[in-house]
Amino acid sequence: MSLKQRAVRPLYRVYEERLLSSLDRDALPKHIGVIHDGHRRYARAEGLPDYEASYRVGMAKFEEFLEWTSELEISAVTCWLLSTENLQRSDEELAPYYSVLIDLFKRIPQSPAGIGVRVKFIGSLDLLPAELVEAAKNLEEECSGGPRRVTIALAYGGRQEIVDAVKDLVNDLADDGIEAETMAEHIDRDAMSARMYASDLPDPDLVLRTSGEARLSGFLLWQAAYAEYSFVDVYWPAFRRVDFLRALRDFTRRERRYGK
Repeated sequence: MSLKQRAVRPLYRVYEERLLSSLDRDALPKHIGVIHDGHRRYARAEGLPDYEASYRVGMAKFEEFLEWTSELEISAVTCWLLSTENLQRSDEELAPYYSVLIDLFKRIPQSPAGIGVRVKFIGSLDLLPAELVEAAKNLEEECSGGPRRVTIALAYGGRQEIVDAVKDLVNDLADDGIEAETMAEHIDRDAMSARMYASDLPDPDLVLRTSGEARLSGFLLWQAAYAEYSFVDVYWPAFRRVDFLRALRDFTRRERRYGK
């Protein structure tokens, strides 16, 4: 760490505490969705030897983030760690990330990040290597009873989630003996919502994306219709607590009208 960085850190701590003390706790989001973007660009910007080094920094940040949300008593977090589009990358690039994720999932139950959380995975896990799926299932079993919800989107795509919900609804209607000619009468918002991957969660209040990209890329397309958005111009591995607190401060200052 440079002398300049050492000098700046105490200033950030003071600013963090000021932000923290100014937050209206009653106005904080109950459910936050996070798109953890920018690992590869962070690696290039920092001159890291490979992407795996960036992934490890990013997943350590993920654990920190869970601790930050715990401190603020945010009851639900949905984190997008791998998209279906990401699966189109080469095996040489995906294998190190899979390894980092396996290590993360094994570590969480023994770390502060795993205290008081109930973990659930959503997405097409059948597309992933068996060792990664096993680590995910083990994490769900070890963190199954906490009051705080941590949902991890893995091999997830928002369009696919909606397609799967439609298929489930049509199959259920057919099982109930509903004729094809009248099925459309039974397809409504509530019926669709009940068949989303994590249908027992409330819709997200805030969706946060790092790396400066101002798009959802298919994340929680159905659920985030009336969420507030925060696009943070910093790569995920470099995301700081002060960046998070700023996003929360801005959220608490917004007037939510839900399309009205």
